[in-house]
Amino acid sequence: MESFKIYDTYSREIKLFQPLNPPFTGIYVCGPTVYGHPHLGHARGPIVFDVLHRYLNHLNYKVRFVRNITDVGHLVNDADAGEDKIAKKARLEQVEPMEIAQFYSDSYHKMLNALNVLPASIEPRASGHIIEQIEMIQTIIQNGFAYESKGSVYFDVIGYSQTHDYGKLSGRVIDELIAGAGNEARELEGQEEKRNPSDFALWKKAEPEHIMQWNSPWGRGFPGWHIECSAMSKKYLGDRFDIHGGGMDLLFPHHESEIAQSMACSSQQPAKYWMHHNMITVNGQKMAKSLNNGISIDEFFSGKHPLLEKAYTPMTLKFFVLQAHYRGTLDFSNSALQASEKGLNRLLTASETLINIKASADSTLDIEALKRKCYDALNEDLNTPILIANLFEMVTAINQIASGNATIRPSDLEILSSTYQTFVFDILGLAAEKTEQSDKVDGLMQLLITMRNEAKANKNYALSDDIRNKLAALGFEIKDGKEGTTYAIN
Repeated sequence: MESFKIYDTYSREIKLFQPLNPPFTGIYVCGPTVYGHPHLGHARGPIVFDVLHRYLNHLNYKVRFVRNITDVGHLVNDADAGEDKIAKKARLEQVEPMEIAQFYSDSYHKMLNALNVLPASIEPRASGHIIEQIEMIQTIIQNGFAYESKGSVYFDVIGYSQTHDYGKLSGRVIDELIAGAGNEARELEGQEEKRNPSDFALWKKAEPEHIMQWNSPWGRGFPGWHIECSAMSKKYLGDRFDIHGGGMDLLFPHHESEIAQSMACSSQQPAKYWMHHNMITVNGQKMAKSLNNGISIDEFFSGKHPLLEKAYTPMTLKFFVLQAHYRGTLDFSNSALQASEKGLNRLLTASETLINIKASADSTLDIEALKRKCYDALNEDLNTPILIANLFEMVTAINQIASGNATIRPSDLEILSSTYQTFVFDILGLAAEKTEQSDKVDGLMQLLITMRNEAKANKNYALSDDIRNKLAALGFEIKDGKEGTTYAIN
């Protein structure tokens, strides 16, 4: 078994991955709040955790991958006041909240399918687990860490902090949190219900006009945002599981509150490892509607956004994301995306070249060393950019063998082929994309290759060279080999 290491946000250390109950592995990743179409920033998490999911599968772990859908309880300002995000959207569009949730869940799944992301083992919805959330809240109250106030239930952050380290995950100091919450409280309604401004809602009393509400021991209401993930991860993965993932924007208050709720309920930290990916920025700024830099996935694939110079394919987006380490920032630019497009084409072309390579009596390349470097890259905290650099080394080797500048014995060719295909397609989850435009380009290139071959056969070498040189100037490399003439896009 490979020695796979990951960075644990909670301890701020890179740790050897050792599941609680090997080979079984439980992963919980926070999914979307479904009240709008996914944008570019929503793609990074699914891509990152898909590689984690795929790599653990490859290492023969039996993975239960749980990714939730938030379809109730996420308030507009994330501060226990205001409207539920989905209910607000439903009111504005004059439809049922579950219509909103279903429509945008479908939109999210469309993105996942386009990006070739593996389906979750379980995809629970918050609205389908109200009973579990109520039961968990009751236990937290019984254990003395929550209280009812005017039909709502709040988590007692100050009381909890007397015996627990609230703020450790996010690096927040409790005194600063209290002070900050006090400033917030002066601006928000309904804060007088709390013992302390820093307390957060486990259950909110619903006013008569509130669309989504359920019966509870405290009256009609709806769950808070944080309790849903604690209840659903507990139901499907147990009180303690292996990996909890999400974006860095969820560190506080969401994940910090999840830890507090789980500790208050079962006296256990819910996850052994916490993994957080960084954000995608645009010119160094976070994506936001107010800045008009939020590029939806549909706009990205169609090219219909002022910031886009052209349309980009799903695999180009995936490759762009994977070229940065998941914990580093990733800044959008057309030049970076176009470089990713070319890099992706190199990888996919090499895969086709590999199929036609012929083995020789001996090898001039150390294929085992290349294979080892690929595993070492992912074993060191899922370092996809280093893996991709190693795959490009393999591309160079493949092209050297295909051009006759290197040789490879049959056993090494089998290792090279298996390793390359496994990491490119099975672990990174890339896929060859055929579009109407690419089919037309391929047809045109085959016509030009035929014309060039006919010119060579008629000894019209000037025309043959002219075709090759003009194609090269446009970024198309013509390759003459034993199996015939092929082309690659540089």
